[in-house]
Amino acid sequence: MSSSGGKILGYSLFGLGYGLYLFFNSFKRFKEKKLIENTPTSKIRSIAMGPIEIYGKVLENENDLITTPFSKKRAAYCYWTIEEYKKQGKHSKWVKIKKGSLGKYFYVQDNTGTVLVDPNRANIDIPIDYETKNLNEKIKSSLKEMGIPHKGLIFNRSLRFREYYLIQNDKIYVMGYAGINPFVEGGTSQKNEKGIMIQKGSGKSFFYISDKPEKEILQDFGLKVYGEMYGGAALAIACLFIIFTYLKIL
Repeated sequence: MSSSGGKILGYSLFGLGYGLYLFFNSFKRFKEKKLIENTPTSKIRSIAMGPIEIYGKVLENENDLITTPFSKKRAAYCYWTIEEYKKQGKHSKWVKIKKGSLGKYFYVQDNTGTVLVDPNRANIDIPIDYETKNLNEKIKSSLKEMGIPHKGLIFNRSLRFREYYLIQNDKIYVMGYAGINPFVEGGTSQKNEKGIMIQKGSGKSFFYISDKPEKEILQDFGLKVYGEMYGGAALAIACLFIIFTYLKIL
């Protein structure tokens, strides 16, 4: 087998694995979609312990506000990434070299009350709020704190910085587990939302936060389900055909 044939076989094996991953992951995503569809949206005042779905707006907890690493904005929560523009073979692309999140707790408010949310370990689906490639002094300072050099051998590295954050009055959808609020004394005896904190439940329970209304979330999940199911199956079949052809099984 020639070196080019070996590369094609290698790429095909990778494509087969990735296609199968997408195909089987679509069933997990479908299950999550049905969970969202079948869980009624609760008013915060009516929350009961257990799996829960709410929709409202972010109410910042002043004691837990964070400063985003690049834009230096005060926020309730921030997920951030650093990417570097790298050459890979004949092509160049942005490659993620660092990511992280900041934020502890915030409140969600609707027209009936407020409830505390712990976003730790949530699948957070929010759009990019800030993006820059400008290496200003604030960003250089943040990179220094992270231990990431901004200079290459001669010139500055080609870096891109992104932030996804939640701030006061942002619309927010939360599906998670309504458990005991550990910050309320005697929280187990509370009969209202003050004694509750929405968090990740045990095991592999679904914990999802988005700034979209439920209708848009379901549309997105539907597209991803069918895209992964049919796209993954098509990719796996095509790669399997190539593998069989090179191995002269067909």
